[in-house]
Amino acid sequence: MVYQTLRSIFQRYESDFSIAEAHGMATAMLCIKSHCDAIKWLNEVFEEDGLIIEDDKMQLLELFEQTRKLLDPDESIFEFDLLLPENGLLPEKTEALIKWCQGFLWGIGYTHSDNDWQGETIGILRDLVEFTKLNADVEDNNDDDENAFIQVHEYLRAAVLIIRDELQTNSNHQH
Repeated sequence: MVYQTLRSIFQRYESDFSIAEAHGMATAMLCIKSHCDAIKWLNEVFEEDGLIIEDDKMQLLELFEQTRKLLDPDESIFEFDLLLPENGLLPEKTEALIKWCQGFLWGIGYTHSDNDWQGETIGILRDLVEFTKLNADVEDNNDDDENAFIQVHEYLRAAVLIIRDELQTNSNHQH
């Protein structure tokens, strides 16, 4: 129930972002700079992070650090996943996926200022822009919609690694 717990934190502090969107932001920031500061992310997600009680702040920072760990290229197994509702209706999961894509694009733009996109990254970012236009008004018990959701979800999991590898390789060559 990680998603529900974190979603309630976002609702409690009336963040302008959803938890899925904030996770997309964190993922993008970490794809570009694996050493990115979690507090920087928290300050973007919550305008006044000083108002967040310590327990809630710790849960959010733990999410960021767990995402960092799952994106570590030295980890032998690929367990990274988008933070979406574990269960629930397809429209809710689709809406969260759309928000995750919006957050990822925001995080890319926030962290990576130049437009020197290379390799597959350009195509993937274009796909993400298209995914933000998906219609969340899907039928819950429609196998075609469910299969399409699963395919997009799996594509995004793999796309994150491609972007991470390309952007971190490029930034290593620039230093």
